[in-house]
Amino acid sequence: MTKKLFAEKFMKAVFLICACVSIIAVAIICFFMFVRGIPAMREIGFVEFLFGEKWRPTAQIPKFGILPMIMGSIYVTAGAIIIGVPIGLLTAIFLAKFCPKKLYKLLMPPINLMAGIPSIIYGFFGMVVLVPLTRTLFGGDGNSILTASLLLGIMILPTIVGLSESALKAVPESYYEGAVALGATHERAVATVIFPAAKSGIMAAVILGIGRAIGETMAVIMVAGNQPRMPKGILKGVRTLTSNIVTEMGYAEGLHYEALIATAVVLFVFILILNVLFSIVSNKAAPISFKRKKVKKEEA
Repeated sequence: MTKKLFAEKFMKAVFLICACVSIIAVAIICFFMFVRGIPAMREIGFVEFLFGEKWRPTAQIPKFGILPMIMGSIYVTAGAIIIGVPIGLLTAIFLAKFCPKKLYKLLMPPINLMAGIPSIIYGFFGMVVLVPLTRTLFGGDGNSILTASLLLGIMILPTIVGLSESALKAVPESYYEGAVALGATHERAVATVIFPAAKSGIMAAVILGIGRAIGETMAVIMVAGNQPRMPKGILKGVRTLTSNIVTEMGYAEGLHYEALIATAVVLFVFILILNVLFSIVSNKAAPISFKRKKVKKEEA
């Protein structure tokens, strides 16, 4: 056996082991959460747990309703999507198809750097800048759904901008040239040909951004008010699923502890649903040429 062939087989074995370790790790995490979380849901009652509006784990008669946290997560994530997705996509389009090369070299490093900033730093920025700003402009105490949405909208920008820009640049240049040859302007060719052709990659960027918004914890705790109650307006405080777990896990015990694990199960299901939706959208948004090639290969 030659050294080259041995090296190839060795690396294949390494890649296989790494893949198996990743799958096993995910399976163990899922097993742990469901084994510890489902019994707690059964003891509390699935309806009471998912649709109960009161979270009072230390009361004389404990209440474990997580609907306020579910709605809080949905409100904050929806706000982040409304703020972050349009800005991120427009920025990606500008960088990919309109930005001069010199300006591109100046803009991309800070955008990439944003992805590496710790969440706690974003949280401090929200406390020092966004909370007083929203308090001055809109009233309230500043710790609200609006502030959390603004902060999360900023935090998901690097993911959306980076992946969307790469997806737009990956579109074959022949698409653009064909549109221009048919009489389309540069702007029209980008809007009607390049952008739709990159739909799959753009949707991946949006879904990953949403996943980060749902899973964010520390920054949200610092600006959302951390109040376990049903949302009563965008200027009121809320608590998200992740915030609920982190805030109370340190002192929880017994059924309270199991209920927090069950909350993690609900969060995990949300992320799983997002991934399934992403897979469905990606398959539907796959380029027509790719689908035709795949069909031809299957026929052959």
